[in-house]
Amino acid sequence: MSTATVSRAVNRIPSVNPKLAQRVWNAIKELGYYPNTQARALVSGRSRIFGLVVSELTNPFFPEIVQVFETIAVRHHYEILIASTMNDPDQMKGSVRRMIERRVEGVAVMTFGMEEALLENLKLRQVPLVLVDVGPRRPRVSNLRIDYLSGIRQAVQHVAALKHEKIGFITGPHSLKSAMARKHAFVKAMEEIGRDADHDLIIEGDHTMEGGRDASGRLLERTKKPTAILCSNDMTAIGVMRKCYEDGISIPRDLSVVGFDDIRLAQFMLPSLTTVQMSQSELARLAFDALLAEVGREEPLPEGSEYVLKTTLIPRESTGMCR
Repeated sequence: MSTATVSRAVNRIPSVNPKLAQRVWNAIKELGYYPNTQARALVSGRSRIFGLVVSELTNPFFPEIVQVFETIAVRHHYEILIASTMNDPDQMKGSVRRMIERRVEGVAVMTFGMEEALLENLKLRQVPLVLVDVGPRRPRVSNLRIDYLSGIRQAVQHVAALKHEKIGFITGPHSLKSAMARKHAFVKAMEEIGRDADHDLIIEGDHTMEGGRDASGRLLERTKKPTAILCSNDMTAIGVMRKCYEDGISIPRDLSVVGFDDIRLAQFMLPSLTTVQMSQSELARLAFDALLAEVGREEPLPEGSEYVLKTTLIPRESTGMCR
């Protein structure tokens, strides 16, 4: 049969006679044939590749995002090109350049705060982008807005209901907009229950276990010690729990601890970690759907698109009544 017929069968064009299509697929199976995706991209003008940029693959928050994003991509006959920036601007630039070279059709940037200037090359080439929290309102840019206040409000109300009055907060790096958004959500949630956040009990961390361990050590050395500590992410909270173990501080008898993210490790901690859930699978699904919608749009929306991800408290064993 003709090359054109084979091509239409391989690309599952519905106009191909089903019997002919079956013959093509039987031959493909018998020969072990795999299409040359680069050649197909040159002919069609489409790479069917999406880029996915994360901060660091060693952070337990990101593997589920990668896995779910890839699973959905395969279902839609897309490949993904993954880049981990390690929070390094130069590495981010290299990742963007590599994606441009591979002619990606869109990029989901799940780094929670990379500088907008680093993405200018992608914008100039009108590559659809998905950004978390920091995206400008412009064509071909989809923003995933995280409703930090919803979950953090629930966390503050939870520990307040357990009679905690000295409530501390370990932030993420102040250079990250997402970390500052969580801090502001904490301050606002405290105001909503009729209390001013005690800024002596708010301390900067770096979203790592080591940072959580060090920050909690500084908090617990103060004259006015917190009886509950809320953390900007679960890795910080795990560091707090480690510090408490080293110093003989019982959780939750002596100190209640709350995390943020709900990574899989949280439920397996001893005690299991009370945390604000920001669904990684839902975040990945929203990011992919946003890219797919943008690729299929004939005319970009003047101010891009916006999607909202809710957060909610997951109570576990690391919080208890204040003694």
